[in-house]
Amino acid sequence: MNVEVVAIGTELLLGQIVDTNSSWIGEQLAAAGLNSHFQTKVGDNPARIRATLELALRRSDAVICCGGLGPTQDDITRQVIAELMGAELVLDPAIAARIEEMFTSRGREMPSNNLSQAMVPEGARPIAQQPGTAPGLVCPITFDGEDKVIYAVPGVPYEMHEMVLGTVLSDLVARSGQPSVIRSRVLRTWGASESALAELLADRITALDGLGNPTLAFLASGVEGLKVRITAKAVSEPEALEILDAEEATVRAIIGDIVFGLDDQNMEAVVVKALVDRSFSIAVAESLTGGYVAGRICAVPGASAVMRGAVVAYNTEVKTSLLGVPEGSVVTEEAALAMAEGVRKLLNADVGLATTGVAGPAEAEGKPVGTTCLAVVTPDGAKTWTIRLPGDRERIRQFSTITLLDRLRRMLAGAA
Repeated sequence: MNVEVVAIGTELLLGQIVDTNSSWIGEQLAAAGLNSHFQTKVGDNPARIRATLELALRRSDAVICCGGLGPTQDDITRQVIAELMGAELVLDPAIAARIEEMFTSRGREMPSNNLSQAMVPEGARPIAQQPGTAPGLVCPITFDGEDKVIYAVPGVPYEMHEMVLGTVLSDLVARSGQPSVIRSRVLRTWGASESALAELLADRITALDGLGNPTLAFLASGVEGLKVRITAKAVSEPEALEILDAEEATVRAIIGDIVFGLDDQNMEAVVVKALVDRSFSIAVAESLTGGYVAGRICAVPGASAVMRGAVVAYNTEVKTSLLGVPEGSVVTEEAALAMAEGVRKLLNADVGLATTGVAGPAEAEGKPVGTTCLAVVTPDGAKTWTIRLPGDRERIRQFSTITLLDRLRRMLAGAA
């Protein structure tokens, strides 16, 4: 069963609204074991909507059509679907009564144009869930001699979610006649470029191409690192998870400890857990990053169990007077180490972190933009690094933050 998603609305093409609906629907289709190879956006134009739906029906068994079910003149989805079906639009009294009741319950009179939302193509059936005034539709259609189906759902996310989860997915699975599940697992990495990671995994990807299941894909996520997505298809969830477990072990053996988390685990959550596991408290001294490191740690629920506090020592005098940094250059590993040791002592923490460097726009102390000095002090020892980071001021600060957290993660794990 191949399912295509068509999002309707000129506002999507103009960038006035970001199309999160299509990505959410794609995620639900994958979880239900349904293939989805195409997603399309089209504006509020009847000829273009029809052409888009015709193309979708040629290459897919089912189409989920999202948007254009409102009461205004540019909401034309139901009319276009009726034309494709070769059917008339007829008033559904039950839907009309339900919409009118929604207005009455809010102490308002229903505008007459809302009755257009109760028009249903002959041969279609309304979706049972109707949290808003726009009903969804299940529209069977014979196209090029084949039996297919269009599901029309509203563009309002919470309304669409209820209909997809309540009717559309179960109807699609029943029509497919081949129950299966698709599950994915994402390995989150930091410390290797996309090309380097692809080179490491080249032989494995070639081997999997021959098997077809599971599959590997790369997702570049900027300052959140590189993600390696493993996707498996099976007849049951336990079997799919077994495939994922085996492939995860294989991939980890190849790429090593650059993997810092799975799925939604970000770097700071992994670090906070590692600190909790070792009963370590932490304090942060920041110059270059200006509070970014502390902010990411504090964003983790439960961070109060480990976070003692932070000092944003942006001014050189603050570094020397408050944190004990020696006079002289502050863009050095020695300065970073003094900051980490100073904040650790000042705030009575087990672990001290520090960042200093040159974020730009111009070089400082004869050091080029992107020069970053990092330090980590733990009860087990201290380490410092000087690295050169690419990008503009914001990217340098963000890259410095996640790099420092990754260095702490590795030290806590005994890997650095």
